[in-house]
Amino acid sequence: MSEKTRYSDEELEEFKQIIIEKLDKAKHDYELFKNAITHGDGNDTQDTSPTFHVLEEGATVLSKEEAGRLAQRQQKFIQNLQAALVRIENKTYGVCRVTGKLIPKERLRIVPHATLSIEAKEKQGE
Repeated sequence: MSEKTRYSDEELEEFKQIIIEKLDKAKHDYELFKNAITHGDGNDTQDTSPTFHVLEEGATVLSKEEAGRLAQRQQKFIQNLQAALVRIENKTYGVCRVTGKLIPKERLRIVPHATLSIEAKEKQGE
């Protein structure tokens, strides 16, 4: 029996559902980070006494920077998930871009946007 070169349409549909769920959550989290940066939720020190404003100013700057980094990271994650959906449509999803072999289902369920098998990822680190 020959080795599988791609996942079946049924398997791809399973992965598509996993990715869509993760994408929805990622977009929600991205909005939360964005609101933290822009004070879109209205929950800041602007409406409190000047004393609190001075004391929390440093913490606010740090938390905005952290929220900015998290938002950038989340945006990259969203782009990776969207790219995975394109690979599903092209029926190339789950194929390692280095070895050309199928990435194990277990890995894809955990990291659905993976484009490398563990074997290829380890070789990259060498």
